[in-house]
Amino acid sequence: MTAFAELHHRTEEALLLPNAWDHASATALAAQGFRAIGTTSLAVAAAVGLPDGSPATREHTLQLALTLGTEPFLLSVDAADGFSDDPERVAELARELSVVGAAGINLEDGLGSAALHARKIAAVKSAAPDLFVNARTDTYWLGDGDFADTLVRLDAYQQAGADGVFVPGLTDPARIAALVRHLDAPLNILYSSTGPTVPHLTDLGVRRVSLGSLLYRRALGAALDTVRDIRAGRSPRGAAPSYAEVEAWGNRRGISEASARA
Repeated sequence: MTAFAELHHRTEEALLLPNAWDHASATALAAQGFRAIGTTSLAVAAAVGLPDGSPATREHTLQLALTLGTEPFLLSVDAADGFSDDPERVAELARELSVVGAAGINLEDGLGSAALHARKIAAVKSAAPDLFVNARTDTYWLGDGDFADTLVRLDAYQQAGADGVFVPGLTDPARIAALVRHLDAPLNILYSSTGPTVPHLTDLGVRRVSLGSLLYRRALGAALDTVRDIRAGRSPRGAAPSYAEVEAWGNRRGISEASARA
């Protein structure tokens, strides 16, 4: 079992996976003690003016993984639907991510064909056996929360070789507990301010809690709040890292330098 997989099998504490969007955000999070960090496809796409999940973001996703893959934290890459309907093309992406140092990949079904998504998972596991595949279903995120369909899809993804499964949008504790009892693979839930806390999710049996695009969206929100305050003649609210801290996070020595300044 890989080090990243082991983090999904702890019973005392769910893996809280923050999602970064560039080198500075990733190393800043690592400096806070996070052993594993994910990327967020929304931020990767938004940064280059593309819609989330667009096939055109494939190379940008790879470039970010290349930037982060050699850093001293475990990296999981949000690859949307694999940026292709061709399982072999998705497998090639997984192989490239593994080569540059990624420990995991997140693949979403977008409520499309479960059979096709299962074939993608199987192809990825064949091409990059050590890459942790987190198979996401969007039955609650894009659909109406069909629990029976959720079970059918997750069963197919487990059988195809998924190492973990992800159900964003699910916040009901009873349904979460029922899924945990049904599954063999670790369950990943997307954190929601209106849902269970991380300790509660751990008690329910959830093994991974992702933040998705939340940190990126809050960073944009903080930037807008700041400029509104300045325009209105107010002092900006909230804390801001120093120039030197951001400079440290932005280079390849960022973690050690940031830690030394703390």
